[in-house]
Amino acid sequence: MSETLELEVKSESGISTLIVKGYINNLGGERIAEVCDEHIGAGTHNFILDLENCRIVNSIGISILIEVIERVKELGGKVAFCNASPTIAKTFRIMGLLQTAELHEAYADAQQSLGA
Repeated sequence: MSETLELEVKSESGISTLIVKGYINNLGGERIAEVCDEHIGAGTHNFILDLENCRIVNSIGISILIEVIERVKELGGKVAFCNASPTIAKTFRIMGLLQTAELHEAYADAQQSLGA
């Protein structure tokens, strides 16, 4: 399993989508936070993280994602996840991420929930 993270970023209709490929650990989580901060600085407050090609998120990665979610929420925005594996979805539920963020099976559902 690759311990690196690649991000493809798309922005449209006031939503930034991060297509995550790889492992969300401390380095991957920090990279996601950096990209979100850049987009927040440019005025975007709604984010979708597409996790179709992500199979593992460790505890440090989750803590960084929680920080991102809290920052976005403070700005009146939303974070939605989509295409998560059953393991990641279960981990997000257990760790409480889904109390402040949404999880959708499909990208189109995440877009719709954010008003696109």
